[in-house]
Amino acid sequence: MVHEAAAEKARSRADRESVASYHQAALTKLLEHVRTGFARYDEGQIDAFELDELIHRYKRATTELWKFCGATGSQVAAAARAIDWRTREGQAIDWWEEGGLRRPRT
Repeated sequence: MVHEAAAEKARSRADRESVASYHQAALTKLLEHVRTGFARYDEGQIDAFELDELIHRYKRATTELWKFCGATGSQVAAAARAIDWRTREGQAIDWWEEGGLRRPRT
């Protein structure tokens, strides 16, 4: 029993670290879109409204990312398994695209 508990604790820690690393990498990638948007705005390539929409898209994308990564317990374990599977299968989620999808309000 003690060995199983230690193994489970180690697995939970590894899951949290995996999800946290994934979350940070995905956020960094999403922030690049924002950085590019500000550069395009500064260069006059887009206007304030287009930059504002880009920022809203970033926020929607980060919301979807947060929901995927979960907050605690089994959600983290499920996210870690999904990340592992998607990585192996080459089916990464494009969070920027997720942020561009408009979901109907219910």
